[in-house]
Amino acid sequence: MALSASERDAALMARALVLAADAGQAGDVPVGALVSDAAGVVIGEGRNLRELTHDPTAHAEVVALRQAAAAIGSWNLEGCTLVVTLEPCLMCAGALLQARVSRLVFGAWDEKAGAAGSQYDVVRDRRLPYRAEVIGGVREDEASDLLRRFFESRR
Repeated sequence: MALSASERDAALMARALVLAADAGQAGDVPVGALVSDAAGVVIGEGRNLRELTHDPTAHAEVVALRQAAAAIGSWNLEGCTLVVTLEPCLMCAGALLQARVSRLVFGAWDEKAGAAGSQYDVVRDRRLPYRAEVIGGVREDEASDLLRRFFESRR
């Protein structure tokens, strides 16, 4: 029996949560992301690597988008889904639009810097030539707990 879209999103988020935990263990903000193709096959994965690489653009989403584009040999990821544990920031929202990602699924809302409905809604902005479907709050409690625990340990 095939999984429903929401069941598939939750299953993919489980993998993103593992990637986020790996980022936290390495001392970076625990955010994990992956890109799946239209059939739900994972074609790219990423976690925050800013601390490791000293690269301000090494957000989980950008890492996953780069890996997915390399995997299919094209920057155009139309028909793909980006799954990420935290609502994307402005940079990552812009990157997913530039890559023509069709769907965005995220866990925790980012009330400070979110660009998919919290502070901004770049991903669905009608003034832009491309938009993505947005599904927020998937496994939100788990994603939020990872972030909360990480920042509490830093205080």
